[in-house]
Amino acid sequence: MTYIQKHNEEAEGCVFCEAQELPDGPDNLILYRGQQAFVILNRYPYTSGHLMVVPNKHDPSLDGLDASARAELMELATQIMSMLGKEYHAQGFNIGINIGEAAGAGITEHVHLHVVPRWTGDTNFMSSLGETRVLPETLEDTYQRLRRAWERMQS
Repeated sequence: MTYIQKHNEEAEGCVFCEAQELPDGPDNLILYRGQQAFVILNRYPYTSGHLMVVPNKHDPSLDGLDASARAELMELATQIMSMLGKEYHAQGFNIGINIGEAAGAGITEHVHLHVVPRWTGDTNFMSSLGETRVLPETLEDTYQRLRRAWERMQS
C-alpha cells in the first residue's frame, strides 16, 4: 500500500538527484553507478525488469550532456539488454527517451533513457482495457534479482 500511496505524492526535488544521494539498495533502486551515468529500476514499471539509464548531470535534454556521457548512456543500455535477455529471457526491447512534456516525459527536468523488456503476447486485457499493469514479482524482488544478475555480468 505504501508503494501505491507514494506514487500519488508530489515530489519536491528531482527523484534522480535524490536517488544518487542515497546508498545503493532497495530504497534508491540503483543497480550500478558508472562514471557519468547510473542504472536504476523504474519505480512504476511497465514490465518486470523495466530499467532506466540516467546521467549523473541534472539536465533536461541530451544536448546538455557531453559526448562521453551520451556514449555511456548507450553502452549501459546495451549491457542492460544483454542482462535482461539472459535473466528474464526477454524477446525484445523498447528503448526510449521522452524529452519534454509534449513528448510524454513524466520527469522533464532530468533526461533519462528507458529500457523495457518485452515478450510476444505480453500485452493483455488488463493493460489494454483496464489501464492496469500486472507484474509477476514485487519491485524489491526485481531489484534483488537484477542486482545479482548485474554483479554476475560484471565479473
